[in-house]
Amino acid sequence: MAATDRLHGSIVAAALALPGVLPQAALAQGAPTEGTVSLRYLGYRDSQSVQTRYPQYTGREVERLKRIAVDAPSLAVTAPIGSNWAVEGSLLAEEVSGATPRYYSDISGATVSPGMKDRRTAGDLKLTRYFERQSVGVSAAGSSENDYRSSALAVDTRFWTEDHNTTLNLGLGGADDRIRKIDDGSGAVNWNSRRSFDLIAGLTRVLTRNDIAQLNLTYKGGNGYYDDPYKSFDKRPARRKEAAALLRWNHHVAALGSTLRSGYRYYRDSWGIRAHTAEAAWVQPVTSLLKLTPSLRYFSQSAARFYYDPVADINEYPAPIGNPKYSSPDQRLSAFGAVALGLKAELQLGRWTTDLKIEQYEQRSEWRLGGEGSPGIDPFHATTLQLGVATNF
Repeated sequence: MAATDRLHGSIVAAALALPGVLPQAALAQGAPTEGTVSLRYLGYRDSQSVQTRYPQYTGREVERLKRIAVDAPSLAVTAPIGSNWAVEGSLLAEEVSGATPRYYSDISGATVSPGMKDRRTAGDLKLTRYFERQSVGVSAAGSSENDYRSSALAVDTRFWTEDHNTTLNLGLGGADDRIRKIDDGSGAVNWNSRRSFDLIAGLTRVLTRNDIAQLNLTYKGGNGYYDDPYKSFDKRPARRKEAAALLRWNHHVAALGSTLRSGYRYYRDSWGIRAHTAEAAWVQPVTSLLKLTPSLRYFSQSAARFYYDPVADINEYPAPIGNPKYSSPDQRLSAFGAVALGLKAELQLGRWTTDLKIEQYEQRSEWRLGGEGSPGIDPFHATTLQLGVATNF
């Protein structure tokens, strides 16, 4: 897994992110009166079918390749300080193993067992001051792994109306990343830098006693090293501009005690990628203690302008045709569609809450919205398991 797999420099988005149940966020317009501590575990496993016959294939390849495995326990704490302040912090230790292909979904040197092993540690801290109709927060975060270092700062503010039905949130953040290049054989360790900043503006509005909506607009600009050092023939522009609009709507079905959570996100960047995400979840109380939440998400994107499709000519493959300034055979920059199905169970026992969620994700080129996706990319599969326990103090 390359350092570029991470969603680096998005601390401001994390600082301003609202929980899945929007009414909780809309009502969080004062310092917390009690603390919360939570312990979580995330397990991730992905794999890729072997269907495409790349030029050097013999026909004796396995039917499916194991790719990346991630195990990530984390601890998060929120605590009030007096009546007008709150502090939040989290720690994460992530174990990553496996490997991704050097180009497309091909079997390559990066796929050979035992692959790589890496450990990532990360932490963040946020301090928030609450006023009568405003809050101001300052955040800091950092992470470290074998081939990547990151530090980030952010500030955010929220304003709410006198009737507490409308909340405006604004934020600004910046990140400084260091990415290590593959050893060129000289024994030297080469590090490259990338700096980025995030802007976010959002509006949350209680529409009726059963409906709440939110609109978030985000912009991110970055400059520096964007190449994936683990991908062959990967040369990307040194600048990237990204913008997204996210619309959420939650509707409470009073007769059933249920809540429909829905959302749509549109994304575009200066590399030519255009993406759509539509999602829905249904929160269904089963008993006074147990809730079940099935969910569905669909994602589709176009390819980056410098992504190039594989060619069948063994004399050319896997290099790009000619000598382009920018190029990439990274399947994450190709055109594809994806579907994720999830189910979450949440159990409330007094001051304790425990939850378990499993999600199955599948990605295929032909599932792209409005047309065929990039050729020569095999179906990609991923399973995510999340387990958490939390209590108030």
